[in-house]
This record gives sequence, C-alpha cells and structure tokens, in this order.
Amino acid sequence: MLQRGVQHVVLELPAPGVAAVVAAAKGKDVMLFNAAAPEDILRAGQCAPQLFHTLPSHAMQMDAIAQLLVARKWNRPVVLVGPTPGDRLLQAAWQRSAKRFGVKPVAERAFKLSNDPRERDLGNVRLLTSERDYDAVVVLDAQGEFAAGVPYRTVLPRPVLGSNGLVAQAWSPFYERHGAPQLTRRFLRRAQRTMGSYDWATWMAARCAAEVAAAYIKTSLAQQVQALRQGAIAVDGYKGQRLTFRAWDGQLRQPVLLAHGGGIADIAPLEGFLHPRITLDTLGYDAPETGCKAP
Repeated sequence: MLQRGVQHVVLELPAPGVAAVVAAAKGKDVMLFNAAAPEDILRAGQCAPQLFHTLPSHAMQMDAIAQLLVARKWNRPVVLVGPTPGDRLLQAAWQRSAKRFGVKPVAERAFKLSNDPRERDLGNVRLLTSERDYDAVVVLDAQGEFAAGVPYRTVLPRPVLGSNGLVAQAWSPFYERHGAPQLTRRFLRRAQRTMGSYDWATWMAARCAAEVAAAYIKTSLAQQVQALRQGAIAVDGYKGQRLTFRAWDGQLRQPVLLAHGGGIADIAPLEGFLHPRITLDTLGYDAPETGCKAP
C-alpha cells in the first residue's frame, strides 16, 4: 500500500498486528486507524503520532461500567475474572476504573472452565457468587465463554455487567436516537446483517480519513495528522454530537452505549460525571494520566 502511495489505512487487526504495522510504518507518510483492538497499551506505551483509534478502549469500556454502577448505587459488586491474558487486561482496566469512581467490590474471584475435576469449583457460578450480599456481578471474560453462563445463575438476583449482561459498546442496533436507526438500516441493506461495534468503528475510521483528506487536500499528511489530533476535524458518529480525537493518545472521544440483548440501558458519560473541559474525557485516560509519550 505504501508503495502504491496509499496514505490512509484502516486496520482490522488484533493488538500485536496493529503494533507490527505501526513499527513498519514508522517514519513513513501514512495515517493508521485502529478499528478493532481495544487494548490500552496501544494508546499508551505502543502509541504513535500517526495512529488513531475509533473503537473504545478497555479503559473507556470499564469507566462506562463503573459510572453506571455508581449512578445506580450498585457500589459493591462481586467480580469474576478469567484466566487468560486477555482477561488480565480487562482486570487491570476494571481495577483502575473501580478506584477512579469509588466502586468497592466485596470480592474478586477467579473462574475457569475446565474438565479437570479438581478445578470444578472454579466454574461453579453459584459457588462463586455465594457472598452474603452484593449489588451486582461484574464478569471479565475476554473470550465470553464463561460469561455466557452467568446471568440467572447467581445465588442472589443481581444484574450482570462487563463481558455479558450489560455490555459497554461502541454501537448497538437497538440504539434509536440521533439518527441511529437510519444508519443501522443502511448498513443492514448493504451488509445483510446488523451493525455492531466493530462495524461502527471501521465505518467511523473510513469516514474520519475521508473528512480529513477532503478538508486538507492540498496539505501534507503531517498537517492532516495534526488537524485530527488538535480537534480541527469533528465527525458526526450518529451519537448525538460531533466527535473529535484526543491529542494525547489518538483515541476518538465518543459516548459509550451500555447495551443488553434487547436494548440500551443508558449512555456514558452518565449525568453527574463532570470534567473541567469535555465530559467525554471522563471515559478512558485523560491527558494527565496518559502513558503515551509519542510527540
């Protein structure tokens, strides 16, 4: 693509693939959009000036979950954490969000799906949720296998959030405000399936690339990168406001939908969570917190 003169590339890759492309494109005249990898490290130690992110990060997703718990006064959840490296990333993001918003879990328990009789208790939802009292169950399961069996199996009748139940998403076909149904219908006609978070993030990346290329058609790519990072380009994402990228890590500011199987429970940032400049920056790493050192 670089040899053909392509300057705007949308990446639908896992985090290691994104990091590899960023390394290969270092010093090259190209703008990269990560539309599929939520890992925070890509917005921190592995960030790059020309790398932008349209999918909400793990930190943004967990901040949205934590805001809902605080707003509903479900401040004392039980947390179930899986054994995989992806689960550990979710756990780290969750622990940061819980501390940030004052959520105080009553317990954090490891779960594991296993055929080993000695590990049978690690997959027993009733045993793992046998605390005397708790307000909710937060499940951190990157692959979604264990999380699928948690709702309606807990000892107490409590809401499930995180990797199942109520999930923080970039998009949901049940979102019905701000022109969203029209976007959802157009995607359905074209793709013959409903629009999900990765679809929205990919469409948004292409839209941002087109907007900045059209607005700065006679300038250098470096000036286009600067325009996106400084918020000179704002794009309608059908979420009620025009969206811009953060200067410090290239993440697209955006509302996060708190969705379940049949609808939308709420939209983060929730009412009452304030920020000195932009309320959307209550989700994810703010400028003073960023681990991105890219110029």
